[in-house]
Amino acid sequence: MKIYNTLTKRKEEFVPLEEGKVKMYVCGPTVYNFIHIGNARPMIVFDTVRRYFEYKGYEVNYVSNFTDVDDKIIKKAIEEGVAAEEISSRYIAECKKDMEGMNIKPATKHPLATDEICGMVDMIQTLIDKGYAYEKNGTVYYRTRKFEGYGKLSHKNLDDLQGGGRTLLVTGEDEKEDSLDFVLWKPKKEGEPAWKSPWSEGRPGWHIECSEMSKKYLGEQIDIHAGGEDLIFPHHENEIAQSEAANGKEFAKYWMHNAFLNIDNRKMSKSLGNFFTVREIGEKYDLQVLRFFMLSAHYRSPLNFSAELMESSKNGLDRIRKAAGNLKFLMESARTDEMTDGEKKKIAGTDVFAADFERAMDDDFNTADAIAAVFELVKYINTTADGNSSKEYLAGLEKRLVSLTDVLGIIVEKEEEILDADIEALIEERQQARKAKEFARADQIRDELLKKGIILEDTREGVKWRRA
Repeated sequence: MKIYNTLTKRKEEFVPLEEGKVKMYVCGPTVYNFIHIGNARPMIVFDTVRRYFEYKGYEVNYVSNFTDVDDKIIKKAIEEGVAAEEISSRYIAECKKDMEGMNIKPATKHPLATDEICGMVDMIQTLIDKGYAYEKNGTVYYRTRKFEGYGKLSHKNLDDLQGGGRTLLVTGEDEKEDSLDFVLWKPKKEGEPAWKSPWSEGRPGWHIECSEMSKKYLGEQIDIHAGGEDLIFPHHENEIAQSEAANGKEFAKYWMHNAFLNIDNRKMSKSLGNFFTVREIGEKYDLQVLRFFMLSAHYRSPLNFSAELMESSKNGLDRIRKAAGNLKFLMESARTDEMTDGEKKKIAGTDVFAADFERAMDDDFNTADAIAAVFELVKYINTTADGNSSKEYLAGLEKRLVSLTDVLGIIVEKEEEILDADIEALIEERQQARKAKEFARADQIRDELLKKGIILEDTREGVKWRRA
């Protein structure tokens, strides 16, 4: 199995630190709003990487954090007149709903930054003791030039950074010894959440959070550190500097980064009006379609989101689901005797599709080619399964299809469509719950219907609904 390592800029054979085990850390979202489809790409990509390792028999310890203390969270809390913790808790819950909709497996551990402050303080103190950090008026800075390998991940030269002006520099105050130094701890401002430390009452810098959480839940050395390519510099570069200086050993063997997502060939931004949340996409499509779309290109290739490409992904997913549904239908009335010799040969014939699938995934997780192998299997299923097939043969085909689509996180068994009468009954129950001020039940009904692809719209004329 080969992985493209951002650190070395080449594909390398994967050799785990411990045989049969994979320790993997993926940077999670900052929870101040609903996650957008740009957040969804690394979630889907690295969940698929995890699933493939598990398919190959590895035991994967997969850690992905939630950044629940941040300027954006504090700003949102001030706007709403609530505590920052209320904002982060709300959007962690919403993020988990979206992740479930995209069939992203829960991490082995989802640490919260605010639960790990003590460990961050200890790591910062270690860096001070080793001479890699210093304190000025309650702020602690990292001495970037002290760390010899700084720039090895982003392939940036320190002198180039110095000459590049403020645009490339990590943010900080004028009290720094060097303009390249970055913040490990900052004193609180009025109205901000804060924690006690030897230097000031305040909060940690963003970069130290992941260094500490990775160390606590995976150890001082890990196999894979992953995230979007926007995190390479400065976030991941600074993580390396902190972790390797504090722990005295290589931090991560392999660094994986997914490329950007564009919308109609333009960068996604609120100012351009092309900013979409996962929740908004879920109102138009089954989120399995979004997952299928995300995996239709190699993770290191830029991906362009458009209505046409989503429709194409929907059609592709439907082809796979239709084949799976046809197998189920045929099994209901299939003969129950054993496979014929001819059927045994035909089942053995599916090995080539599994081999093609694994060859694609072994080559730096090429999901585009892996999906092509699944489509070849679907074509084979459609041409070899019929009313004369044995139940055992049909079940063998289904098992093969499910084993491959499971790696991609694609659920091939589509839920039976809910009847119109049942929808109307649930809407009526929701209306009664709202009148009785039982808002939790009303929200639960809306979520239940959304999972079944039913979108509700509250209008002046009453509740309207449509199928996604």
